[in-house]
Amino acid sequence: MSQRAILCPRCRRLVGSDEAVCSWCGTSRSAAWWQFLNWTRGTMSGDWLVKSIITANVLYYAISLILSGGGGGFLSPGQSGLMLLGATGTYPIDHFGRYWTLISATYLHGGILHILFNLMALKQIAPWASNEYGASRMFSIYTLGGVIGYVVSYMAGVPFTIGASAAVCSLIGALLYYGKSRGGSYGSSVYREVSGWVISLFVFGLIFPGINNWAHGGGILGGIIVGALLGYNERRRENRFDQALALLCGLTTAGILGWALLRAVISV
Repeated sequence: MSQRAILCPRCRRLVGSDEAVCSWCGTSRSAAWWQFLNWTRGTMSGDWLVKSIITANVLYYAISLILSGGGGGFLSPGQSGLMLLGATGTYPIDHFGRYWTLISATYLHGGILHILFNLMALKQIAPWASNEYGASRMFSIYTLGGVIGYVVSYMAGVPFTIGASAAVCSLIGALLYYGKSRGGSYGSSVYREVSGWVISLFVFGLIFPGINNWAHGGGILGGIIVGALLGYNERRRENRFDQALALLCGLTTAGILGWALLRAVISV
């Protein structure tokens, strides 16, 4: 009896009936059950990762409200609570040496509209980036690109800043690079659509006060750089290095967020 075409258990792309391994990622069509639990596989893990990032953002937003005790206004954490949990900028870094806030600030937000807009953008952009780069590289771009965005913001002299927008912009930058690098009709359509996001961000930053345009621009630049260094699925498959880098980013982020929360609880 001939075998049928299936979805790859790792990257979720189609494996033909005459193929013993996935032509995209090299996984055997009869992969062991534990590979279904591998957080670095393709589309399904990308969904899981996006949900995890959103959950972490919502959780730390709620914690920041509790720590602030309503000091920032209705559904807006105060600067004291945000400072305790790891807001970044020239003030936290220059005065207290908190370089780790370049990561923690990505998971903090200043109000309900702030977090809603960022998470809605993340929910649209992250699965797209995961589809073109793979879940591991998407998360590495999100983390490292966000750090680069906040480094640019720091160098520009922004004293106090928070939000996932720098990291989201890094995914936009990575897709911008992907569309330009890939070319063809699909690459061109990706480039045009993502360019629309960039233009909207620029206009949005000019119209509304308090927008950290330096972090946005730095995030886009960071996404282009990290995306170009790591490559995308059509150039090479995700490998052990990509998985290890994503795991390192995840463990570092979890460690920093946990450390910030512990310090905040002790300080209250």
